[in-house]
Amino acid sequence: MTLLNTLDLTYPIVQAPMAGATTPELAATVSNFGGLGSLGSGTTAPDVLHEHINSLKSLTDRPFMINLMVLSERDSNTLDSEIPTWLNQYYQVNDIDMALPERPAPNFADQLQVLYDNPVPVASFTFGIISAEQVEHLQSLGMRVIGTVNHPLEAKAWAEVGADAVCVQGVEAGGHRGGWLAQSENDPLGLLTLISQTRACTDIPLIAAGGIMTGQAIKAIQAAGAELAQIGTAFLTTDKCGINDIYKQALLDASQDKRSAETRLTRLFSGKQARGLLNDYLRDFAQFESAHELPPYPQLNAMTKVLRGHATNNFDPEHQSLWAGQAVALVRQERTIELLERLVKTL
Repeated sequence: MTLLNTLDLTYPIVQAPMAGATTPELAATVSNFGGLGSLGSGTTAPDVLHEHINSLKSLTDRPFMINLMVLSERDSNTLDSEIPTWLNQYYQVNDIDMALPERPAPNFADQLQVLYDNPVPVASFTFGIISAEQVEHLQSLGMRVIGTVNHPLEAKAWAEVGADAVCVQGVEAGGHRGGWLAQSENDPLGLLTLISQTRACTDIPLIAAGGIMTGQAIKAIQAAGAELAQIGTAFLTTDKCGINDIYKQALLDASQDKRSAETRLTRLFSGKQARGLLNDYLRDFAQFESAHELPPYPQLNAMTKVLRGHATNNFDPEHQSLWAGQAVALVRQERTIELLERLVKTL
């Protein structure tokens, strides 16, 4: 049985679960069209997640996906790293009050419990792997389970715990990298290489992510061995997306030669590798990029939250995390439905 049939989709399109950017309206639009809409819910408090799921269930009777970030109890609760000196100085020089939250991230176990209590058609996971028992429990409640990987060994691990599919995320992809093994950071693989190497070591169904912006690109990843295409950056500049106007304009400017479409893999915003548009923040603090000098995720993410919020409030794109994939130059300002119609026209 194909993944298209397993997930009950009309088209081989998965809208990427981009935390902070996705909305129930965006996900429902994609699902109602016949793709798989999704919510990036890793940074969402459990009670709000419950509301989002109910909202999505009221907006669509088609399959949709909820994505969570796999964090340990300690990761979610601990803020024991020193704020980097350069970041502290930035706050002082710019007269920004910086108060750390009580905890750096929502509790993953509590978020997972929401899915147990309020099951969804598809549950996907990033930043780590869950146990075979947890996979089995989700599946017993009628959910399909999808892992996110940057390396064939991670895909193999998800196959071994019984996942229904994995999303193989190439180095081209925007936003945070979903893998957790050191190999995936040390030598990041391009999407086609990742698909072929993963195919060689496991037969788990593949969803491909990274630089996919057109119907032709969807056909290319299918020819390479993936069944579905997960698309993120292309949705960011559509009407149903939840990002702020300054971020959206920076992406559109990158597509119109009004600013560089150059992207970077960086840990400077969150402590975990993520790809975004090059801006002043990444240039000014590039010397501190090396991993041993930075607090880990989600601690650094909590430390830069006020900086990013201040930039958003002051219409400043140069200190926001402008997550985007390497194909960002192809974004368009359009309605979500127009993007979907354009993607399937050549399939």
